[in-house]
Amino acid sequence: MLLTAASSFAQTRNPATEVQRAQALRRDGDLLGAIRVLEVLVKDAPGDVAIRSTLDRFRREFDLQLRMRQTYGDHFAVSFEGPAEEALAMKAVESLDRALERICAVLNTYPTATIPVVLYTTEQFTDITRAPSWAAGAYDGTIRVPMRGALVDEQELDRVLAHEFTHVLVHTLAKSPIPTWLNEGVATALESDSLAWAESRVHQAKPVPLAALRRSFGQFTGGQAALAYATSAIAVQRMLQDAGGFAVANLIRDLGDGVDFDTAFAHRIQRSFDDFQAALQP
Repeated sequence: MLLTAASSFAQTRNPATEVQRAQALRRDGDLLGAIRVLEVLVKDAPGDVAIRSTLDRFRREFDLQLRMRQTYGDHFAVSFEGPAEEALAMKAVESLDRALERICAVLNTYPTATIPVVLYTTEQFTDITRAPSWAAGAYDGTIRVPMRGALVDEQELDRVLAHEFTHVLVHTLAKSPIPTWLNEGVATALESDSLAWAESRVHQAKPVPLAALRRSFGQFTGGQAALAYATSAIAVQRMLQDAGGFAVANLIRDLGDGVDFDTAFAHRIQRSFDDFQAALQP
């Protein structure tokens, strides 16, 4: 009887659902739990190459995690692999503290728990995140940053960490997905004091409708991604100027609660989305 029940459970287990559960566990910081879920799936379907690949990647991440050291700030725990990266880790904590003070004041939103941050080599970052080659960082419950040569430049370090920290605040406001242009636009608009590069990029190219930027930018080439980020940042900058950071934060909160986008936008930004998008066109 026990054997039959176990066998029945294995047959009814949905691999796609279980992979999503493993990914959610990883996002929540339970990497070992995610690995255990995938190990059961691999045992049930040893020929599934995609699940095996994800399991192997999670195991490599866990092994790396065990080797890493940590340094702490009031709100951040920064992991790094060896003594050579310790100075950069300390700079990262200082940079994140500055970003927190500045960006939280704009959105009137503050983190509710210690935020994990991991500094990688470029190869480790690509392997762990599967991010496109143009990505300067990633956030999936953990801020992940490759220590490229550019990060020796403290201004670039500040920009990247401020961008990813803003994603932390967006996730604090909305646990469910929001349009990518809004998520990335807030992060890009608040990553530094100047959007001159974005204005130049949009001025030189054909405008991209925000409605076409609702999904992940991960499929874009470098040039396409730069235009998508620039377009999104300028749109959010206009929202911040017209309605303020508190309204933008409430819009994100409403969307996370399942409010219809057009309804939430009109309520929080005090104009229809169609009218707002039309006003952005040159």
